[in-house]
Amino acid sequence: MSDNSSDESQRQRHKQRMQKRKKIVDAGIAQALEQRGVVVVYTGEGKGKTTAAIGTVTRALGYGYRVFVAQFIKGTWECGEKNLLAGLPAEQYSLEWHQMGTGFTWETQDDEVDRAAAQALWDKASKALADPDVYLVVLDELTYALNYRWLDRSHVLAAIDSRPQAQTVVITGRGARQYLLDIADTVSEMRSHKHAFAAGVAARRGIEW
Repeated sequence: MSDNSSDESQRQRHKQRMQKRKKIVDAGIAQALEQRGVVVVYTGEGKGKTTAAIGTVTRALGYGYRVFVAQFIKGTWECGEKNLLAGLPAEQYSLEWHQMGTGFTWETQDDEVDRAAAQALWDKASKALADPDVYLVVLDELTYALNYRWLDRSHVLAAIDSRPQAQTVVITGRGARQYLLDIADTVSEMRSHKHAFAAGVAARRGIEW
């Protein structure tokens, strides 16, 4: 068999595989008729949870939607994503970005201060969860605020459950408990196979934070 005949045979086999694949994809799209916001959970020990959430923020802003971000735990370190997105022209992009402001728990070492800061941030987030004009709500590192019992779990779940139908909620953080996985429509777990920090490489500005 000539090389040309072999190449043509490969092209035909590829075309047939892609035709079958297209039928499967098209059938899935045809069945996905429900229009509503979803709950997305990014959890696990690996990197990328907040990065994935902020990627969704930029996507929603790019379509002109109103976005609210609440970052639990974080707040004292500089945040490159916030530097960029908070500087977008307000007349064109609608973004609210709030942080707990107390930093990591091993730095504060004061549970009452952390609890008060988390509750103050949740008060703002709960208002966003009730606002039909907010298309996307990101609750970054919410898992910590729940696992440390800074927030009332029943209040958080009720606010998410009763949110406007078109609103999507993205929750991030390690150790997402089963009750969060149960209410989620989409769950992604980041696994850590290797991390430079464990080998003594310092976190790099613009890459890690």
